[in-house]
Amino acid sequence: MISFDLRTAASFAAIALANVSREYPNKLDHVISDAAAVLPPRALHPAFYGSFDWHSSVHMHWLLARCRRLHPSLPGRAAIDGVCDRHFAPKTIAVEVAYLSEPHARAFERTYGWAWLLKLADELHQSDDAAAWRWSRSLTPLADAIVARYFDYLPRAQYPLRYGAHANSAFGLALALDYAKRTALTRLIELCEHKAREWFLGDREVPATWEPSGADFLSPALMEADLMRRVLARDAYASWLAGFLPGFSAASPQALFAPVEVGDRSDGQIVHLDGLNFSRAWNLAGIASSLPGSDSRVEVARAAASRHVEAGMSGLESGDYVGEHWLASFATLALTETPDA
Repeated sequence: MISFDLRTAASFAAIALANVSREYPNKLDHVISDAAAVLPPRALHPAFYGSFDWHSSVHMHWLLARCRRLHPSLPGRAAIDGVCDRHFAPKTIAVEVAYLSEPHARAFERTYGWAWLLKLADELHQSDDAAAWRWSRSLTPLADAIVARYFDYLPRAQYPLRYGAHANSAFGLALALDYAKRTALTRLIELCEHKAREWFLGDREVPATWEPSGADFLSPALMEADLMRRVLARDAYASWLAGFLPGFSAASPQALFAPVEVGDRSDGQIVHLDGLNFSRAWNLAGIASSLPGSDSRVEVARAAASRHVEAGMSGLESGDYVGEHWLASFATLALTETPDA
């Protein structure tokens, strides 16, 4: 597996710094209810106006926070601190919270942006320096507002969303569970685990031969498997996975374990497949860590994860903004995430 060394972290952080303060081009998720609602991105979202869209801005901020925590001597640390001081100021976060309270924003960024906001809050919660703790406190009202949305939405959601893009339910549950466990939110843990069991526990022989779809950046099969390792005990998980992906030990179906090809990195949808290579690597590493050590599927998963990371790294070299505004955060996820991270 490629190392997330200081040089790599510095390179990724430089990309993120250039993006989180870049207001245009911008793809808003915004309902215009009247003329007064016609506002520029920075006015609507003073914390997360950069990186083309709200959720990408959130996970590029997460990238900065993770690089900063893992590499305290990171070049550009002062620049990161300056951005975080501005974007995570209490008055700035208050505007983001107020936006969520608008009637049209009930489903805003559900659940992908929600999950990444909690991932950012989780990352800041792990840091042990005064600045990060200050930003963590400032972000808390927004994290609390997102948690409240999970409590509102999940009991009403009868069916999961299984496709490999933003609204994927397994992704939204997985990152919410990680945050809930880190911050000891027992009710949120119970709710997320309940929905995971309700939606996914009975799944068998997932049709993984259908993957990938042409604009996936998440694997529906592997994301679900990565979620369920968070819910089930090790032996129960090993048994569930055998029924869910019975060909896993033979790396079958092949299309699920082989990196995907990306035909056009200047296309904003096709370039999602670079992210898919990274998110598959993240999922596979998590799956491997949650199986018994003697399980033959462990090495299958680790080998496939390594191949996917190597394939994904080539996408970072294209320089096209449609990938540059978000892809380094997925690379960071694949290179740094562990089940306990």
